[in-house]
Amino acid sequence: MAAKVPIKGKRNILITSALPYVNNVPHLGNIIGCVLSADVFARYCRLRGYNALYICGTDEYGTATETKALEENCSPKQICDKYHAIHKEVYDWFSISFDKFGRTSTPQQTEICQAIFNKILENNWLSENSMQQLYCDTCKKFLADRLVEGTCPKEGCNYQSARGDQCENCGSLLNPTELKDPRCKVCQTTPHIRDTNHLFLELPLLKDKLEEYINKTSVAGSWSQNAIQTTNAWLKEGLKSRCITRDLKWGVPVPLERFSDKVFYVWFDAPIGYVSITACHTPEWEKWWKNPEDVELYQFMGKDNVPFHTVMFPSTLLGTGEDWTLMKTISVTEYLNYEAGKFSKSKGIGVFGNDAKDTNIPVEVWRYYLLTNRPEVSDTLFTWADLQAKLNNELLNNLGNFINRVLSFIVKPPGQGYGSIIPQPSDADPDPLQHEPTRKLVGSIVDYVEQYVEAMEKVKLKQGLKIAMSISSEGNGYLQESRFWKLYNDDRPSCSLVIRTSAGLVYLLACLLEPFMPSFSLEVLKQLNLPPDTPFLLEKGDIDRVSRPWEILPAGHKIGTPEPLFKELKDEEVEFFREKFAGSQADRIVRAEAEAEKIAEKLKKTKVSDSSGKKQRPVKPATESKAKANAETEISITRLDIRVGLITSVQKHPDADSLYVEEIDVGEGQTRTVVSGLVKYIPLEEMQNRKVCVLCNLKPATMRGIKSQAMVLAASDSDHTKVELVDPPKSATVGERVTFPGFNGEPDDVLNPKKKVWETLQVDLNTNTELVASYKDIPFTTSAGVCTVSSIASGSIR
Repeated sequence: MAAKVPIKGKRNILITSALPYVNNVPHLGNIIGCVLSADVFARYCRLRGYNALYICGTDEYGTATETKALEENCSPKQICDKYHAIHKEVYDWFSISFDKFGRTSTPQQTEICQAIFNKILENNWLSENSMQQLYCDTCKKFLADRLVEGTCPKEGCNYQSARGDQCENCGSLLNPTELKDPRCKVCQTTPHIRDTNHLFLELPLLKDKLEEYINKTSVAGSWSQNAIQTTNAWLKEGLKSRCITRDLKWGVPVPLERFSDKVFYVWFDAPIGYVSITACHTPEWEKWWKNPEDVELYQFMGKDNVPFHTVMFPSTLLGTGEDWTLMKTISVTEYLNYEAGKFSKSKGIGVFGNDAKDTNIPVEVWRYYLLTNRPEVSDTLFTWADLQAKLNNELLNNLGNFINRVLSFIVKPPGQGYGSIIPQPSDADPDPLQHEPTRKLVGSIVDYVEQYVEAMEKVKLKQGLKIAMSISSEGNGYLQESRFWKLYNDDRPSCSLVIRTSAGLVYLLACLLEPFMPSFSLEVLKQLNLPPDTPFLLEKGDIDRVSRPWEILPAGHKIGTPEPLFKELKDEEVEFFREKFAGSQADRIVRAEAEAEKIAEKLKKTKVSDSSGKKQRPVKPATESKAKANAETEISITRLDIRVGLITSVQKHPDADSLYVEEIDVGEGQTRTVVSGLVKYIPLEEMQNRKVCVLCNLKPATMRGIKSQAMVLAASDSDHTKVELVDPPKSATVGERVTFPGFNGEPDDVLNPKKKVWETLQVDLNTNTELVASYKDIPFTTSAGVCTVSSIASGSIR
């Protein structure tokens, strides 16, 4: 592939994600914080026809690499080669579309880093100072920051494993000499302080230039709030001279005779890696990096990297006096936490990139889950149960269900469907904008696409994904409202319009979701029988076509074979993964070895048959029994996820006279499809736009061909001849959880039907003599008051 260079007159966007350290396998928190977020934006930019260049690579110099090399008894170069390949393999599996994934241990890095240093030196922004540094007599060397551990000196922290450069617990940047009770990480002896000469970047002298850049760009580039807060905190505290050299061997050599035994500090040279990796992509790298008029620089990272990109790196470039392309927009994520604690590379806690691959859960599911959980404004939590819920409810039941319903109907033979052909328009076809369901759909879709573009331009990736998924919900609602299965026999021209429009929506969804789930979009292309290299575009003409979705796919086109796009993740699989990935990686190895020893011991003791000649039954592993015991949880009303819902549309089930099919808003941004057996009891007009109580965590169940994703609660009298809906107060907030005073706790993500939780609790759900819905004697309670029924006293709620 030819190297990319900026194109005059086009929008040229240079995208970087923080360079991952090469001393470990990336975990899911690293992946969403840097490379995956940047990949989504890069793919979106290509979708819009922008000239985008996405640069990343492994950060290979510095103490972290030397430390890992000591641990693994090899050279830093060997560590870098090993882990660069591991990182590349993980990112390839996650479908990260780098234009160049390089590394910092290159001649280009040395050349550019030293050139920048010489310019700063020439412009008198450097000073030389003696500093006190910890020296280990046992190892006979000065200890770099990461080779020292001790107790954090910050008040209220006292974390006992703080590193010499930063406390992982409170996030404070440190000097090794500040640590209490320091110890050498290599030999565990106590080091002592010695003087050593180093070079410093005089940030206080660059303050005016830096503040001018920050004040102008943070507004023009719409910096994320967390980036602005962190940067302002640094400025408020007062800029200090920062040491840019280290007593190490593995790094870019300082090109001064008196400092020939030193290298550049990794946070001076690492951001320069963006430039040198671009130079490895094209010798015309200066057209990207020294071209602020024609190039916009977007940078993605986790919150701990902010000051190095908003203060240190810009100061370095400003100090050269050259016309560099400085960062326009910074997109920062908070932390993604794992189950009960933090992801940690150093402690091996969480799910790592290679673990994700080994689960056999498809990459598009991992990408979707991480992006819906992207910690944009606050920390978010990874849980296996939440992954299951998002896969089963959002991908399988919403997105996959819509696409499969449309394509499966098209491939039905003539007389039942369209024989795999997108139907031709005819003179008898209704005017699409006079066909009420289609007219309403188009209005919604056009609005959603405009909102999608606005969100993505502002790098609000989670919002962009949510909007795209709302189009799938609209599609499902459109199919239900138009009742295409009935139209096929009663009004074939209208049915053809609905199917052409729905097929266009399938393609549109593949287009909008390509930045988030590229493998999903490729599979949709295959099922539509379109070439895999068909370019998805969302330029102006393409956006205009959104208002005519029935024209997106050509009439007469033959589609391919539809297949399910997503597979249900079952409870037992979730329990297996939760147990498998509990604790640290070291704990997992110990558990696996212990389990292997137990099994080996049992095999030694096990006889082939007993005295009667019967085969002995295999003994269940102890861990299995333990897991089963741990899974037993007290059956409490708090395990039910009952919410206030709003019925946004309702109609009779196409294949069952006694059932309604409702679309209900339960505060998730997209509606849930719910099937209810209420036709005999409640007129259709009384169901429309009505607030109801909805049980949201029952396992989805298919009822006469339509998957019901929740249950509407209703009360019935003793002989079940009268049924009434449980009504929340009119001013109750849609999506709020119905609570029971005195009972506190989080609901199950999905109720396990084998445990009979719902069945056990349901017998105590009733209405009292005052018509209040209750659990035992405790009322169903919302922020606006209690829930009631119209007239059924002492009734049963189900």
